[in-house]
Amino acid sequence: IIMSILYIKLTMLISIIMPYFKKKKYVKYSVLSVLNQTLKNFELIIVYDNETSDELKFINRIKKLDKRIKVIKNRSNIGVGLSRNVGIDHSKGVYIAFLDADDLWHKNKLFTQIKFMRKKNIEISHTSYEIIDDDLAIRGTRQAKLMNYKKLIKSCDIGLSTVIIKKSLIKNLRFTNLKTKEDYVLWLEIAKKGKTIHALNTKLTQWRKSKNSLSSSVVRKLTDGYYVYRHHLKFSVIKSLYSLLVLSINFLKKIK
Repeated sequence: IIMSILYIKLTMLISIIMPYFKKKKYVKYSVLSVLNQTLKNFELIIVYDNETSDELKFINRIKKLDKRIKVIKNRSNIGVGLSRNVGIDHSKGVYIAFLDADDLWHKNKLFTQIKFMRKKNIEISHTSYEIIDDDLAIRGTRQAKLMNYKKLIKSCDIGLSTVIIKKSLIKNLRFTNLKTKEDYVLWLEIAKKGKTIHALNTKLTQWRKSKNSLSSSVVRKLTDGYYVYRHHLKFSVIKSLYSLLVLSINFLKKIK
């Protein structure tokens, strides 16, 4: 009976949000990693954010792979953060998971993480993950750590594609339109409310670091990092620069 109740809880609908912008080389593999999940009660919302419709036919062919896949086309290119907001606004799940169109999930990702969250009554969690290159070679790992506001200001140890969040937690919160730190702002807003971002130290995601990735642009990351502290958190110029320095040093410490 206990196992049956647990199973019912685990089959609560999960909405998976995947923005798409010129990831034709990778997206099918990302989608297949969702369709191969052992937990089956989900919807996958692909938000098409290309400025043209050149690849829309390709995405619609992927949609035909499974009735749980939905495609939403933005009227113009609005960026990854705002595209996730579009997905959230169209989602029907109790929980929301995020997966970028070039990352991969292990087949037990949803089951393991939702079970962890339900057991401990957690509203938001992230997991450890592997860093892979374009050839799927593992180039490193990142360990998930329990994060609160104080810790998060100093170091962002949260992989976007590892996060699952209870939709009710972000009822009035959304991603910003920054290029590289749009998720960091949301995690900070959640942590500022006194919420703990719990950690599951199990590698359930593979994060792809490609040569042309926005997240690999050092200048962009520094610029957006300063903007987060100065404009979103309203820090002084000196405190913003100091916080950016600490964030950068902690990031360099993680590189192996």
